[in-house]
Amino acid sequence: MPYRYAVPLLLLPAPLLAQTAPPDTTRAVALPEATVTGYGQQLPLRRTAAAVSTLAARDFERFPQNALTQAVNTLPGVRLEERASGSYRLSVRGSTLRSPFGVRNTKVYYQGIPFTEASGSTPLNLLDPALLGGLEVVKGPAASVYGAGTGGAVLLSGRRPAPGTSAAQVGFTAGSFGLRRYVASVETGSATGYLRATYARQSLDGYRQQSALRRDVLALDGEWQLTEKQTVGLHALYSDINYQLPGGLTRAQFLTDPRQARPGTATAPGTVQQRTYYASRTALLGSTYEARFTDRLSLRTTLYLSGSRINTPYLIDFERNTLLGGGGRTVASYRTALAGRILRLQAGAEAQTGFESSRNYQNRAGQPGALRYDDEIRTLTGFAFAQADYELPAGLLLTAGASYNRLRYRISRLSDAAANPTGYALERNFRPEVSPRMALLREFGPTLAVYGSVSTGFSPPTEEEIRPSDGSINRALQAERGTSYEVGARGILLRQRLRYDVALYDQRQRQTITTRTTDLGTQLFANAGNTRQRGVEVALNGYVWQPESVGSAAQAAGSDVMPTGLRAFVSYAYNHYRFGSYESGGQDFSGNRLTGTAPHTLTAGLDLVAPLGFYLSPTVNHQARIFVNDANTEAAPGYWTFGTRGGWRRSFGGFTLDLFGGAENLTDRRYSLGNDLNAFGGRYFQPAPARNWYAGVSLRHGKGKR
Repeated sequence: MPYRYAVPLLLLPAPLLAQTAPPDTTRAVALPEATVTGYGQQLPLRRTAAAVSTLAARDFERFPQNALTQAVNTLPGVRLEERASGSYRLSVRGSTLRSPFGVRNTKVYYQGIPFTEASGSTPLNLLDPALLGGLEVVKGPAASVYGAGTGGAVLLSGRRPAPGTSAAQVGFTAGSFGLRRYVASVETGSATGYLRATYARQSLDGYRQQSALRRDVLALDGEWQLTEKQTVGLHALYSDINYQLPGGLTRAQFLTDPRQARPGTATAPGTVQQRTYYASRTALLGSTYEARFTDRLSLRTTLYLSGSRINTPYLIDFERNTLLGGGGRTVASYRTALAGRILRLQAGAEAQTGFESSRNYQNRAGQPGALRYDDEIRTLTGFAFAQADYELPAGLLLTAGASYNRLRYRISRLSDAAANPTGYALERNFRPEVSPRMALLREFGPTLAVYGSVSTGFSPPTEEEIRPSDGSINRALQAERGTSYEVGARGILLRQRLRYDVALYDQRQRQTITTRTTDLGTQLFANAGNTRQRGVEVALNGYVWQPESVGSAAQAAGSDVMPTGLRAFVSYAYNHYRFGSYESGGQDFSGNRLTGTAPHTLTAGLDLVAPLGFYLSPTVNHQARIFVNDANTEAAPGYWTFGTRGGWRRSFGGFTLDLFGGAENLTDRRYSLGNDLNAFGGRYFQPAPARNWYAGVSLRHGKGKR
């Protein structure tokens, strides 16, 4: 079975990665383009008036598969941090400030199913890279189509076998700090549908004390065409994850011994003593139904149910949470002509509900002690939206859309009901929000498109921000609101050998939410006035060298074999983020840099495919220093890291064997990833692993194109 291999797909559409004909030195060659979801338009990337970056399955595969971090961080303006093994924090254009842990202020969909909970949090740690066939990031406020969130939207898709494919695959990886990873999958695809099952198990002793990980993920995905105009899909996911929490260190502790866990103090025990960890068992079941009534009218509906059981002992608290959720999304699409020009219309709605039973106990060395409080939280959120795309003369495309959003929390403190029968429940109804967006795109032939947009969004507090782990209820916290102004250009240069994408934006935030940590490790939140977030994002991707002998008709038609040659990519983001008028605790932070955001990030890499199946993919990353408190008096140093992956891949007798190995942080740089912001006692630093290696083998058997 041939294997497709390519550089990270920053701007280069997926079909281009299978293009194997050598660049024509005498005439331009029209390269195929991917269709991206964007704001639901399903248009070619060059005709999408938004900052959109994408990854394909092979982009995850050029990095170690134990985490999503390295692949996602090849996208300009997007940063994924791992505070502890398996504990992700995602930032899209500076949304880290209010995310001490988890993913907030960014809407995430998995297989078209709302993966962000009704409460606003996203359990990204449930997913394994082996499940993902694609990732698309829509940057900036996307409320006009995706609801709450000023950071953007992340659209995740699973791996889908091509028609005529039937295969089974197994893989094993071992590496530093006790890494063990096992993956198995079976799949089949036909002209009318597909079915794929995947199991992934990963264990890790951890670089630091109290940082071990175990994760088991099982996924089943299928889609079937019932009739010529009806398609139904089914997606099931089960994840059982347990990882320890080492806690933050002071600068002195970080420099002395970065592998230690947070030690105890006179006021709080250490994380080893309290056996701090996060354990979750989660099941998700979703279905999709698409009906194409005519060539012009279609309807797509998604429904889902989810359930989780979570235990989290940390310092003084032991939380036991049971969550049940459900919801759906429906979108009607219609295409017609107006004054001889194409008009595309969309209208839809999304609704989610959640119920959480949350009990908080004293933490007695990793075991629950006396009950502190017992809460029930009910969440109801939803929005309706409409959007129009109109093809104007002179290659112009006008987009206009808006959404109407609602959110309600009801928190019932059952442990107070006996003593306070009339006041043990609190209801927070956030005022309705209308979020419009307008964009205009102009094409200058097939090699250049420019666009401009104005979009608005809002991001209400999550349940964890309204009700932090100390048991308090924050009645004053308000929703963030933002407006973004953006211009961008994308196109092809150097006889279609180089693709580029450039975006400039100016985002104004109001009622920005910031966080601080108490001496007992509790995260508290407050509105910090306004912020201004301006930035530039640049991505380049293309051929450096390709031999003249490459390019048979079969390869040009879409073979999975990446031709012998050398590709390169570069992505860079510059951020000028500042607080506006902001005072807290008698201090004036106005004009300071936004906490937790780096002014410069850079990722660059090469992909060399040599004869006889050998390949090598080196990557370099840079992040400038980051201020870790609002006063800008403490900063995590900037760093450069270097890693590479290489191997040998060969097909024989229906089998494809891949022997690979690699290393990360080859220069053994000491740095902190996923810093604790505004942490009490200066415990800002979460040390990242030192130099580490991995090696593995993958064997695939089957027929058809991968």
